[in-house]
Amino acid sequence: MIQRRLVLSLLATTALLGACAQLPGGGSTDHPPVVFVHGNGDSASIWQTTVWRFESNGWPRERLHAIDLPYPLARDDDTKAQPGRTSTAEHMAYLKAEVERVLQRTGAKQVVLVANSRGGNAVRNYVQNGGGAQAVSHAILGGTPNHGVWAIKGFREGNEFSGTGPFLTALNAPKNAAGDEVTGPVKWMTIRSDNNDKFAQPDGLWIGARGTATNVGFDGPALKGATNVVLPRVDHRETSFSPAAFEATYRFITGRAPQASQPVAAGPVVLDGKVTGLGLTPTDPATGNYANNLPLPGAQVEVYAVDPATGERRGAALHRKAVAADGRWGPFTAPAGAPLEFVVSAPGYATTHIYRSPFPRSSGLIHLRAERLAEADKAAASVVTLTRPRGYFDLARDRMSLDGKPPPGVGPGGAGLSSAKLLIKEPGVRTVAAEFNGEKLVGRSWPTGENRLVLLELTY
Repeated sequence: MIQRRLVLSLLATTALLGACAQLPGGGSTDHPPVVFVHGNGDSASIWQTTVWRFESNGWPRERLHAIDLPYPLARDDDTKAQPGRTSTAEHMAYLKAEVERVLQRTGAKQVVLVANSRGGNAVRNYVQNGGGAQAVSHAILGGTPNHGVWAIKGFREGNEFSGTGPFLTALNAPKNAAGDEVTGPVKWMTIRSDNNDKFAQPDGLWIGARGTATNVGFDGPALKGATNVVLPRVDHRETSFSPAAFEATYRFITGRAPQASQPVAAGPVVLDGKVTGLGLTPTDPATGNYANNLPLPGAQVEVYAVDPATGERRGAALHRKAVAADGRWGPFTAPAGAPLEFVVSAPGYATTHIYRSPFPRSSGLIHLRAERLAEADKAAASVVTLTRPRGYFDLARDRMSLDGKPPPGVGPGGAGLSSAKLLIKEPGVRTVAAEFNGEKLVGRSWPTGENRLVLLELTY
């Protein structure tokens, strides 16, 4: 039944694509610039595999642009200033400036906007209120909580994720006699999960209110007047970053299926990115870390090739750099087929060991974040975190392990966690292996006593 519903959904989508097959700026073989807009607390790096997929289908790299909102977290109350967080107005202004920069650089008349989660709020705000209706040809929103994460009268209605608050109420106001919620002449598509998006749930489990009705259904991300695609069992982030989401996005922009839905290997592999850190909330610096996408000048980066079976280093550092004001740690030409260890050190941070599986293609979006050891974790001999930036863990759907066991803390209640932390009690440095749906990572258990922590970061 689920497969039949997906087929019918994709057939309906294809039928609506006839008017979209002529790409903006010329003939059907043109490649309009695409601007990717990340979600709440995320960074441009989350689009790494999506950019690879576009490149693997002939899209020029210089026409693919992922923005990095300096302060990516939403305010608790959109009307009140909050350190390290952005309002909806600030978010929209940043997006508008980035779009104008891309248009100027490329000479194009319009861009395609592809957004995940909160990024879709900025896209809708820009098109409706920021002059974006003429600058944008297509807008694709994956997992955007268009009708709120909750819609409870009187409950946190100042927050931009409130379905009954002023921000979303204004965005969702009917635009024509048909009651469409989207602003023309932009072509709109939403991509949502059938029932596995943690932020489109009728129960408040994932917002800390188990048993409380959110008044938001699984179809909360859908918009009247848009092409609304439903993908079975994908999670909140996979509405944008899965192969199926890419296929739907590519079809919507071009009117045809992609030749490849997974990245196609191409060398030599040149990697680069930005080193960022964590801010501190002034009221509680001990526990108030918040994500930001600001460069971390003065950080030191080393890159090692590692043994795929043990995680041990294969020789000296292949690359070493002191990060300057722009935060860039590369460029670095990676050895073909080699898993890598990135080591980030900076004053005020733990030495962060990040293990990654081999890179199939070049990327300038390999962002590295310096981390801090949580006070509660310092008693462990080693802390190893398995993290999946482009999706969540779902025991009912995924095959996964960390150190030979199910990842700690990942329960059977659906896809709600994107990281799992292993606290190792035994001293000494040893191999720690992880696997997720066929992607394998191997690292080493560096000691917390030396102010070190370990991340096993999945690519897919």
